[in-house]
Formats: sequence, C-alpha cells, structure tokens
Amino acid sequence: MSKLFHNSKYLLAPSLILVSLAGVIVGGPFAWTGVVLLFVGILIDTAIRKQSSSTMHGNDGETLANPAFQNMVMYMMLPVFVLLQLALAWRVYGYMTGMPVEVTSMIWGVIPFTSGITGLDLIGATLSTGIFAGIGIIYGHELSHTKGFAFLISRMTMALSGSAHFCYAHVYNHHLELASEDDPATAPRGRTIYGHYMLSHIGQSKFLFNMEKERLARMGKGFISWENRWIRGYLMSVPSVALFFAAGGWIGVAALATVWVISNFELEALNYLEHYGLIRVKDQPIDYRHNWDNNTLFTSWFFIEIGRQADHHDRGETHFWELENVGCPNTGWGYFVVFFIALVPPIWHWYMRKRLAAWDTHFATDEEKAIATRLNKEVGYEGTPFAGDVLADAGNVDLGMRTAKK
Repeated sequence: MSKLFHNSKYLLAPSLILVSLAGVIVGGPFAWTGVVLLFVGILIDTAIRKQSSSTMHGNDGETLANPAFQNMVMYMMLPVFVLLQLALAWRVYGYMTGMPVEVTSMIWGVIPFTSGITGLDLIGATLSTGIFAGIGIIYGHELSHTKGFAFLISRMTMALSGSAHFCYAHVYNHHLELASEDDPATAPRGRTIYGHYMLSHIGQSKFLFNMEKERLARMGKGFISWENRWIRGYLMSVPSVALFFAAGGWIGVAALATVWVISNFELEALNYLEHYGLIRVKDQPIDYRHNWDNNTLFTSWFFIEIGRQADHHDRGETHFWELENVGCPNTGWGYFVVFFIALVPPIWHWYMRKRLAAWDTHFATDEEKAIATRLNKEVGYEGTPFAGDVLADAGNVDLGMRTAKK
C-alpha cells in the first residue's frame, strides 16, 4: 500500500491535465476547466503549507519507487499534450467554420457535449490549453537530464511550446553557470517576473545558437545544417504551426501563439522563483545555498519534486523521486502561491528582499556579500531588516549552513 501511494501521488498533475483536456473536448463552459483548476490549485497550495518529507524511501532505506511506472507516465505525457493541441485546433476550426453551438449529446447522462464553440469559450479553451501545456515543462525538464530516447521525448515535449532549445540550454548553461551573470535563467535582484520572461527565454535560445555555431565551426560545417540542433529544435515546432494555420488561418496561429506565450511564461516563472536574487561568483562551486527550495506538499506532488532545486543542482541526473530535502533556503510558500505573489512586483520585492537580506547574512561568502551590497544599493534593497528565522518559516533550514555539499 505504501509503494502504491508513493508512486500514485505524482499522478496529480497528469490527472488534472486530462481533466483540462476533457473540458476543451466537451466544450461550452467546460472549456474554462483549466482556468478554474489553476485557481483551485492556488487555494489548495495556500491551505496546505505542510512540508513534504523524504520522497521515495521506506524506513529501511529501500526505495519505494517504481522507475518503469514513473518513466512510462512521463513518456505518455507527450501524446497527451499532442491531444491537447489537437483538441484546441479542432475547437478553432469549429469556430472559424461557424459550426452550430448546441448540445448534441449527454456524456454519462450528466455532462453536456457542445458542438461548435462561442468566441468567449474559445478564449477559455485557449487559456486552459496554455496553462496546462505549460505543465509539460516539468516533464520536459525532467527528461532533459537523460540521454537517447528519453531526451528526444523531452525535446518533442518542449517543441510543442516552441522551446526545444531549452533542453540543451538548461543542461549546458543553467546547470553550469547557475546564479552567475552568465546564466540568463537566474533573475538578478530588482528584476520583475515580466522582465525576466523574455530576457531569460531569448538568452537561453541565444546560448544554444552560439553553442551550435561554435560546435559546427569546429566540425568544419556551416551554420545552416541539418546537424544544427538549434535549427532542428525550431523545425520540430513547425507541425504545430501548420496544424493551427490549417484549422483557422491567422486566428489559429494567434491561438497557438497565446498557448506558447502562457506556457513559456510558466517556464520562466519557475526559473524566476527558483533562483531569484541569489549570487555566485563565477568559477566558484555551485552549492545548495544557490537555490530557493520549495517543499510544500502540494507543490512537491504536482510539480514532481522540481522544488527540490538544491539537491537537483547537486545531482542533476538523479531522478525526481530520489531527490531529498537538504535543508537549504526556502521561499516559504508553494509555487502556486509565490507565483501569484510574483505577478505583483511591489509585493514580490517586499516579500523577497527580507529573505535575500537573511541569505546575505547567513549564507553568502565574503565575495558574494560584496556583490550583494552593491546590487542592494542599486535596486533599493539596502538596509532591509529581517527576522532571524525568516528563511526557516516553512522549511528545515540550517541558518548556519553555507554549503551542504556531501
């Protein structure tokens, strides 16, 4: 029973993705299901602040994970996200062709199936698809740390959001340059989530562009080549563009663009929340303290432990079910909550500057403190008071720890 629970708890996100997909297919007011589920998630994440314990190990230290099952779920999410796009494209087609908006049948005698779609409900279907297509990021991210077939699945999953470049940039840039000025995914102090969105997205794409340019030059090949992984990544997104153009012309492309904007905003929001304002001197070791962990129960289960950033950056190829809560700085609330705090920059800066002041005091090296002092003065964080346990308000944090490397 314990193994069954520990393996099934990570089905939370896949289940809600399927519910959102069903809402788009059923139509009518159910097209807004994904939007409703987002706000339900916020409420649950606010109510349940309990910290998740160690993930998948029993009292005897034996793993409770079923790797074959967990990998199968991640692989199966690719066709689910394809179905999500197909469902939205079909709704766009129905709207553009003037398909009558009427209830044609009852599913299980309870749920009305609506053929055709109104403009308002098409907006709901598009927003719902964007929100839950963005959840594909967690599976694309997890599989980007693998090789072979699994890595290809990662690239294909991210390509559905126009972001196949992420898989290389994340591993070869973000994980190597974390919390330094050379990592576009780490947001510096004072930056808003809105400013970070495009700067990080473009910066990661630019990284792979330059990496491929240099790699192909060493091979004696031109940049325009089938072996260019930057080009291939964007070509992987062409079928989605073609599908939506066929379904509704430029209106269809606009719907897809909306999905991409939302899903990529979610991707960069996670980067923003995971490392905001943290500082590392280039070429110095990456330590646990260069991450904001997030171990609340709902976040851990929904985002398949992506909040255990410290252990993840220490052991990048370790599967999510093996990651541990290592007791590093914590943002205090789950991702749903801090995401909505970040959407209001004045509140976000008020919330995080106290945590950064505590981080500067308890975790930063002398070199990092010097950089922090300069940055705090530039962005108005200078002289921020904080309670001694502000970083431990929702986590098991050792305030005397600078590094927890094993």
